Amino acid sequence: MQIGNVVCETPFVLAPLAGLTDGPMRRICRRRGASMVWTEMVSAEGLVRDGGKSFELLAFAEEERPIAFQLFGARPEAMAGAAASVSALNPDVIDINAGCPAKKVVRGGAGSALMREPALLREIALAVVEASGRPVTAKIRSGWDADSVNAVEVAVALEECGVSAVSIHPRTRAQGFKGVADWSLIRDVASSVSIPVIGSGDIRTAADALRMLDETSCDAVMIGRGAVGNPWLFQSAEMLRRTGTAAGPATFAETLATAIEQLNLMVEAKGERRGVLEMRKHLVAYLRGFRGASHLRAELVRIDGHAAVLERLRAAMGEYVP
Repeated sequence: MQIGNVVCETPFVLAPLAGLTDGPMRRICRRRGASMVWTEMVSAEGLVRDGGKSFELLAFAEEERPIAFQLFGARPEAMAGAAASVSALNPDVIDINAGCPAKKVVRGGAGSALMREPALLREIALAVVEASGRPVTAKIRSGWDADSVNAVEVAVALEECGVSAVSIHPRTRAQGFKGVADWSLIRDVASSVSIPVIGSGDIRTAADALRMLDETSCDAVMIGRGAVGNPWLFQSAEMLRRTGTAAGPATFAETLATAIEQLNLMVEAKGERRGVLEMRKHLVAYLRGFRGASHLRAELVRIDGHAAVLERLRAAMGEYVP
């Protein structure tokens, strides 16, 4: 897949996930096969007003490239200003969030609220394309609700505005993350535009990722929550695509070693207290599915201090019996 001048090595990319896809997680996923990563969504209003905490979300390491900065907002002038401002940080791509279903985002007219305001989304896309100096992508949903599914029309309009690729999560805003993603809509969008289309939704295994490519003819698959605690999903999907055989699941020792790697990155990036606290949700995800690991999960969400968590994880490697 190529987005403007950005070439992705494989068709498997990391989705933007608020509160999850920070720099440490992005690095872990790139090291394990994600061919491109997206930041957490960042408020355009926050960037143009003061920028402090908002700019923190855009800090990245060179090894994360290619990287897309995802912006959300409802005012074309704010989105353009934010795009121009963050272009100075030299991202590879700038992404417009027109898919987030969160109430606090939708209340402000941003995220998936833009699916019911296609004229406004068009204005935003034109403004961001003109201001950014980078390839621009957009992430959309099926539509606002079952009575207003308009993803195809919106994708066509975005292409006309100069957007270089579109990713689609084929659920409506009304669905949130419930029900089943309608992959047929990804296929409809892919057949209606000439720009790359990235499919998203319900990817939990390497087989799911390959099935999405086959069934929808999309150019790439965006993996989100399926990669939390399982960053090997990207390389497993690529192995399946190339050889017909997916990699086996990570062992308990491999899992804990990767958790330690991510923990160290978290502490380095955010300081000890914050890094340990924010790592807890990832530790729970890493340990999910291992028989008898519930007691370890319960311990790890109570332990404070980088050294203490490391000690417990290293001890657990020798305790586990499959």
